[in-house]
Amino acid sequence: MSTALLRDYAALLEQLALSQGLDFYPVEFEQVPQNFMLEIAVYGLPVRMPHWSFGARYLHQLAQQQMGLSHIFEVVFPGDPCRAFMMESNSVAENTLVTAHVIGHADFAKNNALFTRHMAMAGGDILERSAARAHRLQQAVIAHGQERVEQVLDAALALEPHIDIQQALHRQPYAQQPCPPHPERDLLWFIAHHAPDLADWERDIFLAVREEAYYFYPLHACQIMNEGWASYWHARLLCEADFLPQQLYLQALKSHSDVVRPIAAAQQAALSINPYHLGFHMWEHIIGRHGLEAARRIRAEEDDFGFIRNYLDAEICEQLQLFVFEAARDSDTRLETRDPHAIREAILRPRYNYGAPDIAVESMQEDGGLVLRHDHFRNGRGLDLARAESVLAYIAKVWRRPVSLHTADSRGAPRTLSQSAHFL
Repeated sequence: MSTALLRDYAALLEQLALSQGLDFYPVEFEQVPQNFMLEIAVYGLPVRMPHWSFGARYLHQLAQQQMGLSHIFEVVFPGDPCRAFMMESNSVAENTLVTAHVIGHADFAKNNALFTRHMAMAGGDILERSAARAHRLQQAVIAHGQERVEQVLDAALALEPHIDIQQALHRQPYAQQPCPPHPERDLLWFIAHHAPDLADWERDIFLAVREEAYYFYPLHACQIMNEGWASYWHARLLCEADFLPQQLYLQALKSHSDVVRPIAAAQQAALSINPYHLGFHMWEHIIGRHGLEAARRIRAEEDDFGFIRNYLDAEICEQLQLFVFEAARDSDTRLETRDPHAIREAILRPRYNYGAPDIAVESMQEDGGLVLRHDHFRNGRGLDLARAESVLAYIAKVWRRPVSLHTADSRGAPRTLSQSAHFL
C-alpha cells in the first residue's frame, strides 16, 4: 500500500482532530507484516520475556484468524509517544480508519485519570523497558539455565493479575517480622520482597511481571470506554475528513461497521459483549444527550465500572437488545432477564480484581510457611481447585517453605489446600 499517501492522510487527520478539541499524545505509526502483528497481539508487547504459554496463545489466535473469526487492525501502546502498529497488508482505507482510531486512543490515554496515574508509576516507555527486561531474562538463562528460569517465570506469570492497584507500584518492604500487618493482596510484590530464599535475579523476574501488570491494568479496566471513545472519534473524524476520496471513505465505513458490530461473525449469536460496539453506542448516546464537554469529563474521571454503572441505562439496554441469563432460585433453570442492573453487573463481573480471585497473604508462620486466604464471599464463587493446586505448586517452588491456601470449592464449602516446600 502507499505509505506516503497514508502519511499524508495521517497528518491531515491529526490536524482535524486538533480542530475538534482532541488533546492527544504524539503517535508513532509503524506498518508491520501480519505474522509480526500476530506476535505482538499474543505476547502483549513486540519484545517480551519469552514463555511457553505465549506459544499456545499464538496457535489459538492463528486458528481464529485463519477461520475468519478474528482480524487484528492495530495494536496500540499508550505512552508519550504512543506506539501504534498496523498491518502492512491492510488497505489504505483500513489503515486510514486505524489512524483515526489510534488518535482517539491517544486522546483517551493522555486525559483519563487511571491511565495518567499508572503511566506516572510505570513510565511511558513500555517498549524500551520490556526489551531491557527480556535482555536481563536472557542473561539469567545463560547464568542459571533455561529450566530454572522458566520455573520462576511460571510462578510469576501464574500470579500476574494478583497486584493491588490501590497501592503504588514502588513500595518499601515491610520492616517488621512476622508480616504482613494486614492482609496483603499484592502477591507478586510480597513474594518478591519477602520470600525467604529468593535470589536477586528471581526477585527481578517477579518485579518485572508486576510492573507490566501495572502498565496494562488501565487497558483492562477501561476497555469499553477506551475502545468506544476511539471508535466514536474514528467515525466522526472520517465523516468530516472532506480530503478523503469518496471510495476510500466508503471502504473505511465498511471497516467501521465490522469493528463495532455486536457479534463475532455472520450468523453467530453474541456470546459476550463486543467492547467496541457497546462503548461506541454509549458514547454516541452520552454526547447526544449531554454534549461533548460532559463526555470529556466522563472520559477523564471514570473507568469501566463507573462508566457502565452510571451511564448504561435502560434506554441503551433496550436499544442494543441486551440481556443476561440468571439461575432461577432452587432450580438449575436459567432465565433470561433484561433488567439493567443485572446486565451491568454481568458485564462488570469479569473485570473485578483484574479478573482474578481475591487472594491475600494472611500471615507468615514461624517456620517461614506462607498462609494465603481466598475471600470467596467478595465475588460469590469458589475456586477451580485443580487449577488452584497447580498455582500453589508454582508458589511453593519459589517460596521454598510450606504454602497453604484457605478457600472454598465450587459449592462454597470451606477447603484448605497445601503444598510442601520445593527447591529449584
